[in-house]
Amino acid sequence: MAVLVLGVASCSKSMSRYNEVLDKAEKLMRSSPDSALAMLDAIDPSELKQDSLQAKYHYLKGYGHLSRNQSMIGDSLIRIAHEYYRGKDVVRDVRSGMVMAWYKFWVGDTPGALAMLDSLSSLRNVPDSVMVQTLRTRVLLGASEYQGRPLIPHAKRLHQMETDSMRRIEARYMLLSAYEYAGETDSALYLADELIDYARSHKWGDKQFLFELERAQLLTENGRCAESDELISDIFRKAGPDNGAADLLYFQYAINALNNGDVGRAARNLALADSVAGKLRKDDDAYYRSYSNLLNAIIDFKKTGSIKLTHINSLNNRQNERFNRVKASQWESERGALRQQNRALALKAESEHKTVVILVISLVALIVIVGAVWVIRLRRHRERENEERIEALQKMVDEYKAAPAKQDAEIKDSAALRGAMLRQLGIIKMVAETPTEQNREMLRKISSIEGETGGELVDWRNVFEMIDNLYSGFYGKLHDKYGSVLTLKEEQIIVLMVAGFSTKEISVITGQTTSTIYVRKTSVRKKLGVPGKEDIVRFLLSRPQS
Repeated sequence: MAVLVLGVASCSKSMSRYNEVLDKAEKLMRSSPDSALAMLDAIDPSELKQDSLQAKYHYLKGYGHLSRNQSMIGDSLIRIAHEYYRGKDVVRDVRSGMVMAWYKFWVGDTPGALAMLDSLSSLRNVPDSVMVQTLRTRVLLGASEYQGRPLIPHAKRLHQMETDSMRRIEARYMLLSAYEYAGETDSALYLADELIDYARSHKWGDKQFLFELERAQLLTENGRCAESDELISDIFRKAGPDNGAADLLYFQYAINALNNGDVGRAARNLALADSVAGKLRKDDDAYYRSYSNLLNAIIDFKKTGSIKLTHINSLNNRQNERFNRVKASQWESERGALRQQNRALALKAESEHKTVVILVISLVALIVIVGAVWVIRLRRHRERENEERIEALQKMVDEYKAAPAKQDAEIKDSAALRGAMLRQLGIIKMVAETPTEQNREMLRKISSIEGETGGELVDWRNVFEMIDNLYSGFYGKLHDKYGSVLTLKEEQIIVLMVAGFSTKEISVITGQTTSTIYVRKTSVRKKLGVPGKEDIVRFLLSRPQS
């Protein structure tokens, strides 16, 4: 019981420590996600035995990866956390659902991610701070999928709920993109003008530059290519020909020229765009090239009236390169997740093995302890019984000695004296059955009541007297008839046999080996003329010994 209590207490203490670490990591997650993830990495998830701790661990792990924009391929167990918190904790329910949506996005299930975010955004009684995070995630994923009309209500709601000015501008810009993808260019242009004015009034040069570039693209989408060219020229005048988006501006020039039917100007501007992109983006120009190659193919078709296979191959190869890079990154993330899961499983198996060993050892120790306690209690009980027997016998003998002389014959024949002798003989037999040193010492004390035993376990004179009293003078008759033939040891063996002692018990009381007892019994048979198959005691009791 003590071992089990200690085990449960130790386990509870360990789980309490894990809970403290997880709580601390949760507090750090918003301000320092790297530190929070480092604390989580130091925990072996296989040691978390409680569902609440497992849910909290996987929730925080996924939330940390989301905060750091890291791969979430290995966060498949976030569904455990989401299932656990559903209906229990609205904040963690929504956040774990948001993390699960990002996991779906990472594994290629973008429709499933959007469906989950739509479900979360429809929940009621969710704190604004939590709902805002969910809406941001929904709008970002929707924009990455070039959603239009389905994204508009989410972007509007996000703009209404944002309290930080920068966040409101971002939400406004995402709404602009939603209008653009929905084909509502007038609404998108209206928002672009608002954003440009806001950036100009707050002297946000970079933001103003970005919004003006967006407006130029929207003017092209709206069929107002001349206004778009004029705005691009104004941007070049303010930002210079070497600005960080020069390739995109020349590219927009080329599109406007192509829309106006000026293929030559389109080709010249596209060549300028390609040249600037090579300098600005260097090796990281795959995204730009995916657009440039398409426009080059269109221009070439306009010039020649035919489609070249090289252009199609170039477009296809660029897409394949991008796809392969994404897949390679995904596979590497999956391998890393599998390695982490294998390590966790190995640690779990090792932990379970240690637990089993500890439990087996504890069980064996418990059995040994219980057995030892039982043996000790049994021995103490026997010691008390033996002491009580000694006291009772001593009292009987004292009463016998204190009796008047004239009553000696009457007392010696009384039932009380006979009972005392039977008890004393029973104690001798008990010692013979269990010949421990303690029992032997007890027998010596009892036997020395009448006198010295001469080193023997019993006072044989007293034993012979008991046999005479209990068995109608058996020893006296035996000694008178066969005393000249039998030795003292042989007489001792015979009287103990009469009293019902076994060969082994006789060997203990007489201090001889069992082999010696068998030899002496054979000698007695020859001396007394006992037939081979007849019992010695039965033979003696059946014949008159007077």
